[in-house]
Amino acid sequence: MKIFLYYIGKPRDAHANSMAADYIDRAGRYAACEMREIRPDRADPWAKHPAARRILLDPAGKAMDTPALVGLVSQAEMEGRDLVFVVGGADGLPPDWRKRADSLLSLSRMTFPHELARVMLAEQIYRAFATLRGHPYPR
Repeated sequence: MKIFLYYIGKPRDAHANSMAADYIDRAGRYAACEMREIRPDRADPWAKHPAARRILLDPAGKAMDTPALVGLVSQAEMEGRDLVFVVGGADGLPPDWRKRADSLLSLSRMTFPHELARVMLAEQIYRAFATLRGHPYPR
């Protein structure tokens, strides 16, 4: 199992990427994790990861609490299935991507800058692995 985090566009604040990278590095102790910035006209998560579960972050997506995300990661581990998360840029996601996603995920009913969404998602992925491994971080 491998986790891919794709971010559309460049962040305005480089600190956001370094915070997200820190959590991805931590999660990398438990599973292979990769974080990349992409351009929608040059990247196709469906072609690159045909067997993965593709989850797009979208304000209209399903709200998921931390235990549900832990369950999602646990299930992917048991199935040996990669997880691909895509965070939109300042203009969101390409409209045709939503229809092709396995699921749409909302981090909150509130609106956050996409740079902050990167950090929040990376932290939650690390928290999920730490929870599954009995690490004291999530307490």
